[in-house]
Amino acid sequence: METLSLDFENQCRVLVDSFFAAHPDPFIQARAHKAMRLLRASEKPLKGKVEGWAAGVIYFAATDGRIHCGVPGLLNRECETFTGVSMGTAVTVLPESQT
Repeated sequence: METLSLDFENQCRVLVDSFFAAHPDPFIQARAHKAMRLLRASEKPLKGKVEGWAAGVIYFAATDGRIHCGVPGLLNRECETFTGVSMGTAVTVLPESQT
């Protein structure tokens, strides 16, 4: 079941890919793309802004959803500036059991 709209997904992918163009990390980028594929398959529709979801996908991929330590190699402020959302917003996309 595809609940993620194609437009939303494309916008999210553009933001994620632009982040990794500026901060290359092929391993974390592959994780981010996998997370987006899993979101596409989710039964729950995504609510909120695409920027928040892109930031959350990047944060989740960078931390593997386990250790809340930010994006490696970047200050939280730098990540916030790049994505346009607060780290608090980025963290809210993590599954409830992980926060």
